[in-house]
Amino acid sequence: MTTPSQQPSCFDIKSAHLGLVAVMFKTLDTQAIGAELNQRFAEFPDFFDQDAVVIDLSAAVDEGVNLCDIDWPTWLEMLKAFNMIALAVRGVPESWKTELATHNLVWMASPASLNNQAASQQTSSSTDKSSGAASDAVLSVPALAPAAMVVSKPLRSGQRVYAKGGDLVVMAMVNAGAEVIADGHIHVYAPLRGRAIAGARGDTSARVFALTFEPELVSIAGIYQSIDEGLPAGVHGAAAYVSLQVQEGQERLIYQAISR
Repeated sequence: MTTPSQQPSCFDIKSAHLGLVAVMFKTLDTQAIGAELNQRFAEFPDFFDQDAVVIDLSAAVDEGVNLCDIDWPTWLEMLKAFNMIALAVRGVPESWKTELATHNLVWMASPASLNNQAASQQTSSSTDKSSGAASDAVLSVPALAPAAMVVSKPLRSGQRVYAKGGDLVVMAMVNAGAEVIADGHIHVYAPLRGRAIAGARGDTSARVFALTFEPELVSIAGIYQSIDEGLPAGVHGAAAYVSLQVQEGQERLIYQAISR
């Protein structure tokens, strides 16, 4: 006879990690958000692919904002229209947690509070070690980086290539009117004369490199600049790269020649 404790289990409970795309809204103006989403992504219907999203409101919510000030149903439908599935919200008071659940959204601690918590834990750990307390060795296992997309043929005007989730390496010319997009870095080992959009999902550390730097437009993590405005001396036509500098809340693109 099989007792209940001997019966095979129908399921197991295990921890899982889910990658989330953070969409930081800097305003609560639904109409303005919808207009900019259309402006930036209407031409890229496949840019998001049922991606799980956390709505980051740390730049839009202050003490004067109430949860009922936000049109959550419209926001969720708006994101869904661009193939984004909103699962969580961060950058809002924890007192909103219960009400957010009625919209099927999960409250998340802000990155700043998580960093403070981690720093506190690290300090505590260091104190334990200095007092001679026994501790287990901790192994840091680097995550596997996604494979880069490599394009060997020249890109003509009107062509667009998107490296989702990783870097894009282009071995031939990117002509004017062509567009290269990557969630990571963009490397062009030839003249770059089209549009280059790196860090397309918000990676502010992404860069655009080119052996001959002559782009029409560059963008890092959503910060765009048309090169109609001109490039710094020594960069146009040279081996160069562009990165994003974030300083005191200000964001600007920095161009630098590559020394050879």
